[in-house]
Amino acid sequence: MPRSYTVKELFFTLQGEGAQTGRAAVFLRFTGCNLWTGREADRGKGPGVCSQWCDTDFVGTNGPGGGRFSNAESLAEAVRDTWAAVDTPESKYVVCTGGEPLLQLDGALIDALHAHGFSVAVETNGTLAAPAGVDWICVSPKGDAPLAQRHGHELKLVYPQENAQPERFEGLSFERFYLQPLDGPEREMHTRAAIEYCKAHPRWRLSMQTHKTLNIP
Repeated sequence: MPRSYTVKELFFTLQGEGAQTGRAAVFLRFTGCNLWTGREADRGKGPGVCSQWCDTDFVGTNGPGGGRFSNAESLAEAVRDTWAAVDTPESKYVVCTGGEPLLQLDGALIDALHAHGFSVAVETNGTLAAPAGVDWICVSPKGDAPLAQRHGHELKLVYPQENAQPERFEGLSFERFYLQPLDGPEREMHTRAAIEYCKAHPRWRLSMQTHKTLNIP
């Protein structure tokens, strides 16, 4: 029996951070996470300590384009319809995110998205292994949560994090390593610290959340 999918929101925008910054993309945000519930009552609970600072709403299906999709093809068609650019098929790009997208993203959906001409990216906390066929893997480790996905295209570390120092990840098989300043009331201090770390350790590059500066989704 085909599986169903639960989506918080589905929208067209520009990728705002990391190696693909500025690229037109459909963002497919799945409901749910395995590191915390996303509810304010549980703020500060769960492994990885990301619940202390996570600012993403991944609860429910009430976002733009959100809903329950009965099978992979119906969700792939919704992604297709959300793609607003008129361009060559090779440029179609969907970012599967969350929450934790690997709780739901599977081979059937990857195949359906590929059939509609999309390159498929995933932004994951790395605690679950990515299925075969994903075209771009971005892992963002969270605290001391164990990593199952230890290779990919980019490792994007929110900085600073307790129990997640950059040197812990340098031996992993990623093409690019990024530090992204922790957002919040001390963002300027975190940004300066990330800049200084990147200057002292040139393997790491600075990633800024340009979508927040530009006020786009």
